[in-house]
Amino acid sequence: MFQKQAIVHVLKAILVIAIALLLNIIPAKLVTHFELPVFFDCLGTILTAMMCGNMAAVIVGFISNAINGLSDAVTLYYGVISVLIAGVAYLFYQKKFFLSIPKILVVIFTFALIGGGLGSILTYFLYGYSIGEGISAPFAIALRDTCGLPDFWSQLLADIIIDVFDKGIVVISAVLVYRWIPRKIRQFCNATFHMDPNVDELAATTKRSLLRRVMLMVVTAELFLGALACAIGFFLYQKVSIDKFTELAYGVTQAASTFVDGNRVDEFIAHGRETDGYVAEETKLNRLKKSFPQTKYLYVYKIMEDGCHVVFDMPSEDGEEPGQPGDIVPFDPSFEPYLPALFKGDTIEPIISNDTYGWLLTIYKPVKDSHGKTTAYIAADISMEEITKDDASFFIKFFSLFFGLSIIIMSIIIELVKRGIVRPINRMAYASSQFAYNLGTDKDKGLHALNDLKIYANDEIKHLHGALLKMGVESLDYIRHLQEQTERITRMQDEIIVNFAEMVEARDTSTGNHIKKTAYYVDAIARELQIEGAFKDILTDEYIEKLKRSAPLHDIGKIAVSDLILNKPGKLTDEEFTIMKSHTTEGKNILEKIEENAGDTMDEGYLKESIEMAHFHHEKWDGSGYPNHIKGEDIPLSARIMAVADVFDALVAERIYKKPFTYEKAMEIITEGAGKHFDPVVVQAFTKISKKLYEDRTKLEDHQA
Repeated sequence: MFQKQAIVHVLKAILVIAIALLLNIIPAKLVTHFELPVFFDCLGTILTAMMCGNMAAVIVGFISNAINGLSDAVTLYYGVISVLIAGVAYLFYQKKFFLSIPKILVVIFTFALIGGGLGSILTYFLYGYSIGEGISAPFAIALRDTCGLPDFWSQLLADIIIDVFDKGIVVISAVLVYRWIPRKIRQFCNATFHMDPNVDELAATTKRSLLRRVMLMVVTAELFLGALACAIGFFLYQKVSIDKFTELAYGVTQAASTFVDGNRVDEFIAHGRETDGYVAEETKLNRLKKSFPQTKYLYVYKIMEDGCHVVFDMPSEDGEEPGQPGDIVPFDPSFEPYLPALFKGDTIEPIISNDTYGWLLTIYKPVKDSHGKTTAYIAADISMEEITKDDASFFIKFFSLFFGLSIIIMSIIIELVKRGIVRPINRMAYASSQFAYNLGTDKDKGLHALNDLKIYANDEIKHLHGALLKMGVESLDYIRHLQEQTERITRMQDEIIVNFAEMVEARDTSTGNHIKKTAYYVDAIARELQIEGAFKDILTDEYIEKLKRSAPLHDIGKIAVSDLILNKPGKLTDEEFTIMKSHTTEGKNILEKIEENAGDTMDEGYLKESIEMAHFHHEKWDGSGYPNHIKGEDIPLSARIMAVADVFDALVAERIYKKPFTYEKAMEIITEGAGKHFDPVVVQAFTKISKKLYEDRTKLEDHQA
């Protein structure tokens, strides 16, 4: 199944590349046919960079040059320019340079520098150092004649200016076509070259991201290997060139030796052209030199202590005056090491010198008489500039081809690394983070995301995915087990607290399940306040849950009050009321002691709310309450809510010292106490739900009975 999908994917990619190639080739052929002063040969490349990414774009750019190279092989050497334009176009697209006119102008000028500037330099090395014959040639000639610029700078400026015009048309056309293309087609192209459309869920934004390090290593390695390959190729080609020209010079001197009579050398030196047969031999040597235009100088010298005595000297192509028979030419300094062998008439190795007559490769061939004695030397000089010019042309061709292909290879390698390593790792990291972050909410979501990852390669990435999935399953099971244990402990803790509070309450025979009803009221009042948007910074769901759990402990301090006072049927004396009021302080002390002894084993917020409720639930809004006579918002919100719930239950409940008040009477007392006894905001919320709470209290009593 996967293989079938892969084949379909490849066929789609080939289709997209074929269309892009047509967008490069057809417009270029049309402008050539109509002899327009533009190239229009990279529209498909730029569109591919915008819709398909870097790898597809560089492939389209290079193949376009390869196709054009079928009819003109030199075009292939310009492939590096097309590849560079593809890469830069993708970079500009990523940086959103195609969305505004100022940035589009930057794109056009950059492409002109690459296409016109670099293209002109390549042409300079490939075809020579004069003005070319392309569409920019008339403009280059005009610049040279008008501004007095050298040929090179005239051609370079002309090419850049012409290319600004060309790339301006291409870029604007690409932007318009891109906007005209339906979104579905753009998405199809993007999906074709990005197998996962939701790539980079966990974006690698740091400077030391894995992809950037891989790119740095690949680019560094490619540049190093490229420089090394170019250097080795250049030196090898240079050696081959020197060997080739050396063989050529050997052939020239060997052929010349058949024309020169070694027995008559002294006669030729003495009488020159007046000697019978001299002109005939000179004519043959001159024809030989013209047959090999690479030979700059061809001459016959007799080497003596006082210098080189001219026997024959053929005219050079640059019009330099040749030596006449009998002239003495001084020795160049670079020949001094070879003079002893030359005086003896020995054969010597080729000489490369850079002296009076320029940078030359010289081959000496001994001319012998009938007795085998060397009487003169035939010499052929090859200009090293011709050799190096050939070397430079080779180097540029090699460089452009190598780096054009290298950029394609780098793009493919980086894309494969991105798809096969970086993206799977990023996706696993993203899924793992989702698993970690969702542990408290949707625990299965992150695990499903990790499980649903499609890792096709059966390698270390696949093993890592399996290990992460196994770890995730085991971690989730362990976390669920811990949560179940925590919930059990929490339930046990709540039961112990409620039972403990009920034991304290049981000593007061008049309360009638007071703690459970007040806990219910506190929860209802807090949630009504939350609905109304009051105390937004405080009334979270977590805080309200803590209030509900804390409420049963608000009267825990009554454990320190005598049963006689708690259950006295009549009014308390001042001394007895003072003791009764101490239950707030005693409750605080008891809970603080528990908090101190429990340390980190109990919920800190839970005990904090319990202490505040126990200590301050008898404080009043106007400061007339006890034990600290604080007022207003200095009273903790938990205690202000409890104050309303506590008084309401006391009013409507039957106590040993009173009959229950009616709902209407109780609400009259509560509303009159707003702003005096109670927080008016809390009272306002309470009045909206009080009727329901009053009705529910009977159900609570029946349920508890």
